Amino acid sequence: MINGKRIAVAMPAYNAEKTLEVTVNELPELVDIRILVDDSSSDRTVELARGLGLLVYQHDRNYGYGRNQQTCYREALAAGADVVIMLHPDYQYTPLLLTAMASMVAYDVYDVVLGSRIIGGTALMGGMPLYKYISNRALTAFENLFLRVKLSEYHTGYRAFSRKVLCELPLLENSDDFVFDNQMLAQCVYFGFRIGEVSCPTKYFKEASSINFRRSVKYGFGVLATTLQFALQRAGIIQLSRFSDKGHKLETELTSYYASKSEDGRPV
Repeated sequence: MINGKRIAVAMPAYNAEKTLEVTVNELPELVDIRILVDDSSSDRTVELARGLGLLVYQHDRNYGYGRNQQTCYREALAAGADVVIMLHPDYQYTPLLLTAMASMVAYDVYDVVLGSRIIGGTALMGGMPLYKYISNRALTAFENLFLRVKLSEYHTGYRAFSRKVLCELPLLENSDDFVFDNQMLAQCVYFGFRIGEVSCPTKYFKEASSINFRRSVKYGFGVLATTLQFALQRAGIIQLSRFSDKGHKLETELTSYYASKSEDGRPV
């Protein structure tokens, strides 16, 4: 807990058996709620997570990274979290920064805090492939131009959110795929939430999850589309539910979701 706010870590997992334990072991004690959502892994991720004392929720099939995050945030909100940190359990991002990121949200400095791999200038030293670094910089420049903000990157998987952000964004209008991340940040900008960044070292290694070149290209085109949709919506040329107050939100599901809970807090 920080400043009277309950802190949750939500980990979207898929075949994270080899790196999960080292990630969990570095979580600071201030974390009140530790959640892992498994997207139908084929390894021992679920068994290991339960052994580590995590709250585990398992998808009945592989729905995709975006859907996994939706479940992560819904479960964190249902558990009473005030600040939710999305942390990949592949140990690519250090959990040791979690206190700083959560504090910036808990003390109402920012609504959203990103762990940036770019600010410190060590992304390539950490093993980021050159083509990913170049595409990261190019896409970020494009987004900064059209979203009219200045972030060092939009593509990190290490993020902290206030409860207000997760309740008010129409997250259920977003993709089930990797572009969910980018759509969510575009929504944060569109609805005027304050975004901060901290420098975060990154580690690329064999066991760390990373999308391949083909899916990276698909993600890149998704980012371009999201950015142009944002600009057209702001100009009043199109109307998308993703950028509408009337879009489908997690908050609208929570009342009925609470009613479906069993006594131990798990879905019936």
